[in-house]
Amino acid sequence: MTTVADLLAWLEGFAPSRLAESWDNVGLLFGDPTSEISRVMTCLTVSPRSASEAIAEGAGAIVSHHPVLFKPIKSLRADRPESGFLWHLARAGVAILSPHTAFDNTTGGINDGLAARLGLVEIGPLRPAAPSPRHKVVVFAPRADREAVLAAAFGAGAGRIGAYEECSFGSAGFGTFFGTEGSNPSIGEAGRREVVREWRLELACPGDRLGAVLAAIRSAHSYEEPAIDVYPIASEVPSGPGSGRIGRLDPAEPLGAFAARVARLLDAPGTQFVGDPGRSVGRVAICCGAGDDFLPDAARLGADVLLTGEARFHRAIEADALGIGLVVAGHHATERPGVEYLAGRISGAFPGLTAWPSRAEVDPLRPAIGR
Repeated sequence: MTTVADLLAWLEGFAPSRLAESWDNVGLLFGDPTSEISRVMTCLTVSPRSASEAIAEGAGAIVSHHPVLFKPIKSLRADRPESGFLWHLARAGVAILSPHTAFDNTTGGINDGLAARLGLVEIGPLRPAAPSPRHKVVVFAPRADREAVLAAAFGAGAGRIGAYEECSFGSAGFGTFFGTEGSNPSIGEAGRREVVREWRLELACPGDRLGAVLAAIRSAHSYEEPAIDVYPIASEVPSGPGSGRIGRLDPAEPLGAFAARVARLLDAPGTQFVGDPGRSVGRVAICCGAGDDFLPDAARLGADVLLTGEARFHRAIEADALGIGLVVAGHHATERPGVEYLAGRISGAFPGLTAWPSRAEVDPLRPAIGR
């Protein structure tokens, strides 16, 4: 039987939380990780409408693109519209997980899906990820501690280089120490200098695992005060695929035609655009959802247009001043395809689960002119 924790682990593999923006709140946000589940619903946002569907359909978990708990709340009451649906979900035992911007940014995520739907080629990040911080950890351990210290460090995340795990280097030598009053050395005696055969162990360590690795080494080490050195390692390897996407249309098309095609492909009749409709569009930048902050990135990389879900009025003026097109298709329209795709991925990963995209969820914003 599949548990919520199993689903969480799969999501972490598909859209690692380290890819999420620093301000985001992703992962298991609501529920019991040990609960067994047989039905999962995906949705863009947990709302009274989608929550009622999940409960009625017997879902054990919801994978919501947007975090359900993004800002602190001071009360959780059944009689208030902003929290009542959460109360009902809790009583029904429904867990909520959110990948949010990790899903936007991951390889095969929402932005990649939009780029593929538009037929872009030569696709790359709109905002490249910063190099991943890495360290080299050097620890000196007596021969009897060597394997225990290595195992602890590996278990905490050290020793990974590319596709290889448990990588280390060791060199034998002699260490000295003098235990002062109050010390309790595990080898030798306090009050005299000791000479001990030791191993110098070197391991690569990701920046986000450094604290855990150091704690694990100290826990496995027999010395009261193990000698540990930490060196930063210069790296040009990005920490992920980056945010947003930019690619090339082949062949290019006029901006007006491009905006109309976006509206058809995303079923977004309320799509708006900024710029000369006859302007040729060959280089396209994409950021799903509320992505107008990526306009300067798009301009810097020479994009002819930025496609996003939402844009503020002054961003539209800025786009016009920069001479870059801006196509605004709607938050729901740019991210709903990803929700549907995610349900299919979950079904493929867990054949015993029934997974479906919410059928009750609709775009709350409707065009004034009928379709």
